[in-house]
Amino acid sequence: MASIFTKIINREIPSHIIAEDDEFIAILDAFPLVEGHVLVIPKKEINNAFDLDDDLLSKWMLFAKPIAKAIQKVLPCKRCGVAIIGLEVPHAHMHLVPLQTAQDINFTNKTIAVSDQRQDQIMQLLKTNL
Repeated sequence: MASIFTKIINREIPSHIIAEDDEFIAILDAFPLVEGHVLVIPKKEINNAFDLDDDLLSKWMLFAKPIAKAIQKVLPCKRCGVAIIGLEVPHAHMHLVPLQTAQDINFTNKTIAVSDQRQDQIMQLLKTNL
């Protein structure tokens, strides 16, 4: 059965797409820790990030880099945090989280509600600054 991320990649589920190429997609998290929380997902459906081949694993970080820089440019944060947890969905994904403090990337925190309109605004800001 396809993961929720594969369904997003295949456009079966709508999302706020920040960037995409043949190997990766970056979307705003639908259940963010903070505004601007982005997921960077390999299109190849592999459960564990460290099961990706070395080339794809390297490209993943390089794909994420300009998105992290855009997050730091357009959202109020001291830096962009990175986490690969992998317990929520059995499809490798990287979290890019705007940080004021380390607590902002604590996955035991409750997620926040962000309106679709605000998600659209953040998406456009990030896309414009890539």
